[in-house]
Amino acid sequence: MNDRPSIAGVSAAPDRLTIRWADGHLSELSSLWLRDNRPDDRDPHSGQRLIDIVDVPESPRLRGAALDPEGVRVEWADGERHTLFNKEWLAAYARAEAPAETVARPWLEGGALDAARDFAWATPAGLRADRRQRLRWLTRLLEDGLAFLDGLPADERALLEAVPLVGRVCETNYGLTFDVRSVAQPENLAYSDLGLGLHTDNPYREPVPGFQALHALLPSHEGGESLFADGLALAARLRETAPEDFALLTTTPVPFLYRSKDTELYAERPLIQLSARGAVIAVHYNSRSVAPLPPGADLAAFYRAYRRFATLLREARYQLRTRLAAGTLVVFDNQRILHGRTAFASAHYPRHLRGCYLTRDSVFSEARVLRRQLAAAERP
Repeated sequence: MNDRPSIAGVSAAPDRLTIRWADGHLSELSSLWLRDNRPDDRDPHSGQRLIDIVDVPESPRLRGAALDPEGVRVEWADGERHTLFNKEWLAAYARAEAPAETVARPWLEGGALDAARDFAWATPAGLRADRRQRLRWLTRLLEDGLAFLDGLPADERALLEAVPLVGRVCETNYGLTFDVRSVAQPENLAYSDLGLGLHTDNPYREPVPGFQALHALLPSHEGGESLFADGLALAARLRETAPEDFALLTTTPVPFLYRSKDTELYAERPLIQLSARGAVIAVHYNSRSVAPLPPGADLAAFYRAYRRFATLLREARYQLRTRLAAGTLVVFDNQRILHGRTAFASAHYPRHLRGCYLTRDSVFSEARVLRRQLAAAERP
């Protein structure tokens, strides 16, 4: 079946082009936008732009436009050669309802979350064998912020053999991987028997690690359960119930600090980070690494908001609680999903997880490339 976008008609005024799509949708494109996006001004191999904005006329004008079997042909009033804009390109960039990025889907309140029922599962072998299955799994990871792989051997090599299916590993002061198990006099409380409250990792880094993978090598049989919560859902709840507190947590820079014998990391960022359009794009919450805030008269209001958000984190209705089986690998968005664990006694029941961080952009890139490859394979 040919599902290429279809254009019913075009009309041109000096300062704009109007496209009427076969489904009735209208796209109005300014002449300046069209001139700035001429395919003629991009390298044919890389697709990168060959010009800067100062090379574009301030007020380009159109002489006319006509349909072409491949799209729309535009004539310029200044004598420049005509430009052919491809149908697929116009559909992707000119239509308001063009296909968007995978949209994050906040976890719903109410009802106990179940790891096996509510999140995506796959095996590395399945993802390697079937690109469609891999794209479905990655899409669920990006939608839900959390997904699982099983069928891995419970050995120390398995993590780095599996995670290239998800994204690229980010090396830190810990190396390519880190081992979460109890040690004497730990420099990080993660390497102790203590329970850890819900948090995101490493808000003191630039940039903050995008995704995290944890592979269970030796689960504890008593305690040591993994806890997860959706920062997007928690932030949305705070925005709805306490908008002033929400605003404070999006605008107050919080200092985060980590020190060890050979490392010192520091960064400032709000607990809740917004996009330029006001959408929540990240949550940075780690009470173990918050450095003293600069003293000031407005701190009382900030601490009230901080406390309110921390109280939400402790409500069981927002949490997923699960025990990772030996060989299970969990991958989660470290700028969205908060994680923690219950306490355990390593002297009786040792617990060992091996982890690594993945760059955020590489995970999104894997899904985009797969989507593009599968779409190209379906094209007639």
